[in-house]
Amino acid sequence: MTEFRQGQIIKMSGQKLRFLIVSNNAFIDATGVFHVCPVPEDIPEGPLHIPVSGVSGFSGTVICEQMKMIDPGKRSCMIIDSLPYYMVMNVSDAIQGIFEYD
Repeated sequence: MTEFRQGQIIKMSGQKLRFLIVSNNAFIDATGVFHVCPVPEDIPEGPLHIPVSGVSGFSGTVICEQMKMIDPGKRSCMIIDSLPYYMVMNVSDAIQGIFEYD
């Protein structure tokens, strides 16, 4: 069975887009599910649209406001790349900023 981790770029069967796993590893280990954000390759960057480049060459823009929960047991998911830790931190900071107090 594949071990999914925060910062991995995945492809799901039936989906054209790639997705970034944004849940932390403790959440993934405890629940067996994870949150993802879409990573299209043709979207301009912005405050909640974070450009990323994977270690194996994938690049795109994470759309942080479109987070979804995925059960990998119900979908066919394949890991295609992973992000350097500092990029995972940038995306996590943007997502956390959505929920901060005013």
